Amino acid sequence: MGIPTLLIGLAILLMLLFGARMIASSDPKKLAKALQTIGGIGSLLLAALLALRGQFLFAVPLGFFGAGLLGWIAVPASWTSRTQRSTGQVSRVRAQFLEMELDHDSGEMRGRVLKGKYENVPLDALDPPTLLNLRDEFDAESRALLEAYLDRRTPGWRENVEEDAGTGSREPPRHGPMTEEEAHQILGLEAGATDAEIRRAHRSLMKKLHPDQGGSTYLAARVNEAKETLLRRHH
Repeated sequence: MGIPTLLIGLAILLMLLFGARMIASSDPKKLAKALQTIGGIGSLLLAALLALRGQFLFAVPLGFFGAGLLGWIAVPASWTSRTQRSTGQVSRVRAQFLEMELDHDSGEMRGRVLKGKYENVPLDALDPPTLLNLRDEFDAESRALLEAYLDRRTPGWRENVEEDAGTGSREPPRHGPMTEEEAHQILGLEAGATDAEIRRAHRSLMKKLHPDQGGSTYLAARVNEAKETLLRRHH
């Protein structure tokens, strides 16, 4: 038992040294992902070491934690909420006339006009009457994005607007299936995100966008579609 314990201890030490060398050379996002992987492997090795010593009470939960960091199993949010909070993570949804961003931490929604008289002007710089005039000029998908923004910025705006029959209740037309690149942007993830990261980003966004929480039906549908697109193509 002494030799396996020594080998596991040396493996953990090498992992720590390898992680320290990466700190100076990696950008923050890649470094965070690498450290998460190193932490998962280190946790599994330490769990094996404890198991060899007969300390199964500590080895089992530590092993589950390590497997969760590696994305092998779903880890309860309470286990990882302190170490996996998003830092500047942003979701992006683009339509013909608008591009919208949602900050995962604050829930703040921002956008800018892509075409027309107000091209590249942030929505925050335009007053509500101007935004309502733009709404009448937009296609259905751009209008749905603008309405989601107005719901956040000016709650109750719909009460003062006469809707055409059916407008706002129809699903905006889509042009072809969602691409993986678009799905990653909507969930605010980098390419190559694990299933666990996809599900975690989806849960976080749905807490802010679900219609039952005062969110947007359209944006919630796009977030659901993004999750299904990535999970389906990962299997």
